[in-house]
Amino acid sequence: MSEIRYVRGDATVPSVKGVKVIAHVCNDIGGWGKGFVVALSRRWPQPEESYRAWHRERASNDFGLGALQLVQVEPYVWVANMIGQRGIRTGSKGVPVRYEAIDAALTRLADEALARKASVHMPRIGCGLAGGKWSRVEPLITERLVRRGVAVTVYDHGEGAT
Repeated sequence: MSEIRYVRGDATVPSVKGVKVIAHVCNDIGGWGKGFVVALSRRWPQPEESYRAWHRERASNDFGLGALQLVQVEPYVWVANMIGQRGIRTGSKGVPVRYEAIDAALTRLADEALARKASVHMPRIGCGLAGGKWSRVEPLITERLVRRGVAVTVYDHGEGAT
């Protein structure tokens, strides 16, 4: 069994051949504009447009914690919008990250990645603005993706990334 590959670089520019899915965590309130999504929006307008429409039409779709939306941005590149955080601020209920929602979205992502024979690329999802701990997220990625045979690369961006 392989393991998660860690590299320094930009997760929006995966440097491998074949079909690629760039995965990241979104909130459940329709907000897009800080963190990793800024880099995504700089490269492609579709992930933000699709996420906002998905949220706007949530009364008639599956938008909510644990949901997954795949958006094709290039012939062999998809972006996975995963709803894995409640709101955007730390408050009385703690940090926004919801590990069980990330787990559910990763399970859906594994099915989609395997169906497309795709590798998955991501920053340390849920650990930036969502306030999560990598020690809790990493085992979910290993269990849901790596153990099922999906190649996963995690990108640490810039200097001083941990």
